[in-house]
Amino acid sequence: MKFNQAKLFTLALALAIVAPGCGQKESSGDAGTPKAASGKKLKLAFVVNNASPFWTIAHAGTDAAVKELNGAVEVDFRIPSDGQAGTQRQMLDDLLAKGVDGIAVSPIDPANQTEFLDKIAGQTLLICHDSDAPKSKRVCYIGTDNTAAGTEAGKLIKEALPNGGKIMVFVGTLDAANAQERFAGIKKELAGSKVEIVDVRTDETDRARAQKNVEDTLVKYPDIAALVGLWSYNGPAILNGVKSSGKVGAVKIVCFDEEEEALAGIASGAIYGTVVQQPYEFGRQSILRMTKYLNGDKEALAGGKQIVSTLSVKKDNVAEFSARLKQQLGK
Repeated sequence: MKFNQAKLFTLALALAIVAPGCGQKESSGDAGTPKAASGKKLKLAFVVNNASPFWTIAHAGTDAAVKELNGAVEVDFRIPSDGQAGTQRQMLDDLLAKGVDGIAVSPIDPANQTEFLDKIAGQTLLICHDSDAPKSKRVCYIGTDNTAAGTEAGKLIKEALPNGGKIMVFVGTLDAANAQERFAGIKKELAGSKVEIVDVRTDETDRARAQKNVEDTLVKYPDIAALVGLWSYNGPAILNGVKSSGKVGAVKIVCFDEEEEALAGIASGAIYGTVVQQPYEFGRQSILRMTKYLNGDKEALAGGKQIVSTLSVKKDNVAEFSARLKQQLGK
C-alpha cells in the first residue's frame, strides 16, 4: 500500500508523542500550572550525549516547556563536548552536588553506566531521553523507539537500492543503546533482501574522523552502493565525504535526523532520505513531565517508556518539514 507523504507527515506531527499509560493532555501554562510542593522553583537538568546541532532543537523544546510552565522551573542544559562517558559522568556528579530536583539524560554507554545511574536515581528523579538505560533505576524513557526507527531506515535503503547492493554503516559508537537498536532495526528490515551490509565504522563523535571513514570506504570498496549514518552528524559527514570523492549521485545516502546540511542534501537530491526524530519533544516532554511528576502526578511518567514518533523525510516533503523546524527554532 502506498501512502501520501504529505498526509503521513501531517499525521506524524499530530501524533507527537505516544505515551503508554498516559493519555492526559499536556499543560499549556494556564492558571493550573504546577508549582513545587514546597513552593520553590524546581531545578531540572537536561544532559545530552554530544555537541551535535541536533540538541539545539531539544534545547528549544526545554525552553518552550519553561514558558508553558510560566517559569515554575529552571533548566540546566548540559553538553559533553567530547562525547565521552567520563565527561558526562562529571556533569552528572556536578548536578547532584548542586541539588537538582530531576535529571533527564541520554546515556553515552548505558551498559557500563548502569551502576552510576542507579546512584543518581537514589538521590534525585532520573529519566532517560534519546538513548535508554533500561536496566537502571531510571523512572522513564522519553524518546524514539530506535528499533522501529532503524526499520524505517531499512525501508529507505531498500527504496534507494531497488536492485540491492553493498552498504556501509557509520556511527559514533555502538556502545549506545540507540545505535545498537537502530542497527538491529536496519538488519531486520534488510534480512532476505539483496542489500548486503559490509561493516560498521565508528568515529567516537569526531566529525573529521567520520568524514575520513567515508572517504576510506569509498576507496576500499569502489562498488559500495549506499552509505548509512546512524547519528545526526553522520549524514553531513557522509555527504561531505562523498562530495570530496566526486561520487555525488553515484552512491546513495540514508541517514538520521535533521541537520541543515542533511536537509539541504535531500532537497538537492544528494541524500535519498533521513529518518527524523522529534528532539524538540524530547526536551519539551522531559521538562513538562518531570515537573508534573515532582508535583505529585505520578501518571506523568507512567509506563516506563513514552515514545515520540519519527518521520521519513525525502525530497517530496523536505520543504514542509524544514519550514516547521524553522518555526520551532524561532527562525
